[in-house]
Amino acid sequence: MAIIDITVIPIGTETPSVSEYVADIHKVLKKYEGKIKYQLTPMSTLIEGDLKELLDVVGEIHEVPFQKGIQRVATNIRIDDRRDKVSTMEAKLKAVNDKLA
Repeated sequence: MAIIDITVIPIGTETPSVSEYVADIHKVLKKYEGKIKYQLTPMSTLIEGDLKELLDVVGEIHEVPFQKGIQRVATNIRIDDRRDKVSTMEAKLKAVNDKLA
């Protein structure tokens, strides 16, 4: 199980707002419900699942701004791929919250 933190940055948009692109990316992610988990954050999107499947998803959502006419896209990804035990977004948060309690 891997977790990827991804930010897709369309370059050259007509306005500073990119929420339209984020919404379109989340429409793509909805197609993968049941295969992956995902969570929108104010600065990025987290996706969780099998690494090979996640990398396919990354490729697909990287294409979204191009499909809307953007000519340049920068995509930042960070991968947490832990193989000694199952690691989920919820478990990672619980581990920190348990230490705060």
